[in-house]
Amino acid sequence: MASNAHPDVNLWVETSAIETIDLPTSASWETWFSRWLRELKPTASPINQYEVSLLLTNDATIQQLNSTYRHQDKATDVLAFAAQETHMPGAQVIYQTVPMPLGDLIISVETAQRQRHDAAYSLTQELTWLAAHGLLHLLGWDHPDDASLKNMLDKQTDLLGLIA
Repeated sequence: MASNAHPDVNLWVETSAIETIDLPTSASWETWFSRWLRELKPTASPINQYEVSLLLTNDATIQQLNSTYRHQDKATDVLAFAAQETHMPGAQVIYQTVPMPLGDLIISVETAQRQRHDAAYSLTQELTWLAAHGLLHLLGWDHPDDASLKNMLDKQTDLLGLIA
């Protein structure tokens, strides 16, 4: 089956348990993820369509999720739960007609705000850095050693250059 030249992404963005602050819009996130997927060229979806959910939340919520699913009772900046890590019978047939779910990204806005490098480095820049990192995890990237981490950080830098 022929696929679209550019990947499409259905992105669900939710803000939960965070103070109302100036965050990127859902339309901005969708544009950024589409550009990133175009660059990354994932091949798993026969129709070149993907789904990602993004939750922007606070430290308490991300700590609870980190404790429940990773057994680390502490807040973190980003969690990525890849949907394709488990085998699902019939998936190849299903994804011939519907977008392939890549997974869920959860980002703590509170942690992102704290770990900004300096005043010139905006909260949006930190959030997009974390989202790009999480997306790479959803697509199977990992950093078990220094060389892998450098490779992943270089790719994140490339992805951010696409939306600058």
